[in-house]
Amino acid sequence: MRARVNGTDHDFADDVTVRELLDDLGYDRPGVAAAMNGTVVPRVRWASTTVPDGAVLEVLTAVQGG
Repeated sequence: MRARVNGTDHDFADDVTVRELLDDLGYDRPGVAAAMNGTVVPRVRWASTTVPDGAVLEVLTAVQGG
């Protein structure tokens, strides 16, 4: 299967979850938010949300600033 993450296409196994996908890409850490196909996926649902083929994910990381 293929998913686009932050504008880059990635190939993954079928039935991959948001958590698995983000972990594989190094994004599974505090301060990260994810949206799939324009809808925010709450962190508590990452492990139970399967990424469909052709999904578009945006991953955002919170940063401190002043």
